[in-house]
Amino acid sequence: MEERTRAYLRGRFRDHYRRTELTLPPDAADREWGYIPWTAGPGTTMVRHRSLLELGDLEAFLVRERPQHVYFSAGRYDDPGAGSMGEKGWRSSDLVFDLDADHLPRVTLGEDSYAEMLETCKDALCRLLAFLEDDFGFRELEIVFSGGRGYHVHVRDDAILELDGEGRREIVDYVRGIGLEFDELIETETVAGLGRKTPTQRRLLETDGGWGRRIHRQFMSFLDELLELEEGAAIARLREFDGIGEGKARATLAAARNNRGELEAGNVTVHTAVSQLAERFARLTVDRENAPIDEPVTTDTNRLIRLPGSLHGGSALETVRIDREDVGAFDPLVDAVPETFRGHEVAVNVSRGGEVELGGDIFTVPEGEVSLPEYVAAFLMARGRAEKEKE
Repeated sequence: MEERTRAYLRGRFRDHYRRTELTLPPDAADREWGYIPWTAGPGTTMVRHRSLLELGDLEAFLVRERPQHVYFSAGRYDDPGAGSMGEKGWRSSDLVFDLDADHLPRVTLGEDSYAEMLETCKDALCRLLAFLEDDFGFRELEIVFSGGRGYHVHVRDDAILELDGEGRREIVDYVRGIGLEFDELIETETVAGLGRKTPTQRRLLETDGGWGRRIHRQFMSFLDELLELEEGAAIARLREFDGIGEGKARATLAAARNNRGELEAGNVTVHTAVSQLAERFARLTVDRENAPIDEPVTTDTNRLIRLPGSLHGGSALETVRIDREDVGAFDPLVDAVPETFRGHEVAVNVSRGGEVELGGDIFTVPEGEVSLPEYVAAFLMARGRAEKEKE
């Protein structure tokens, strides 16, 4: 990035902070603060181990320093400005989740557009929120678009604030489906049976919630699709699974037709072939419905995380808090465009053109000198795809 471009973005970031009223995280004075200034060279220099007392009024600090990135810690400390983690005196930490589109298994880098990557990431966010709200019952959630490639979720329920890294690891394993054992989701029920000399047992997949309900939903959806097919096609579909031959396929199909009520109740013992297929769907469900979070972020009680309301130096988009009821309608490529950058154009020299979807429009940007809406120009400059033209 040329100095002219860097100076321009520094100045416009300052203008953003002049007109933006920031809401601090709870217990802001007990947290460590850090930032990355606009500096020359390929590397980045993180300034950290600062307390809010050292920074002073945060809005005035941001106007004065106009940093490239701004962070605060998940942790709360006795002395947040101490120079080492051991000296800070850890007290508690938010439980933080980070979803990054670049790391999602359903994103194909180099093929998916930025908009497509972010849409895939929002799907992953909705799965994560289902785990946090439905499975764990968390209520104190703050949802944030990172300004870059994904989303952050801060959990601040009192019950988890003092969890250590090991306890947070267990939550990570659950939402990722790591180590999930199908038998652990099965309840065994004794059935006396009319006329039977000895009682028998049936195995019921838990369907009230958690992973059991997810697996059951996926399994029943598959069976419904199967029963809509002609018999030959249904048999062929079942034989696509490893280890299912003609006999097992026919037995599974018959069991699905004749035991609907039992299957809806979670009874996976109507036939051995059905039980084996249900176990396969446990693995498929984990692949489809786990929340692919950045695991080290959640287990790290000292993690620095991006400040909502600040600008992301790699995109010139805003880090935006999202109300829970607005998650579905939130469009990061519209709602995270800073108002500061709307309403006028800027001349830039584009080194890497192409389509840019931003602000509700799709721009076909050529290489070379061009005048663009400032939010598009700032986005391209921040991503290293354009340089500011001389006035």
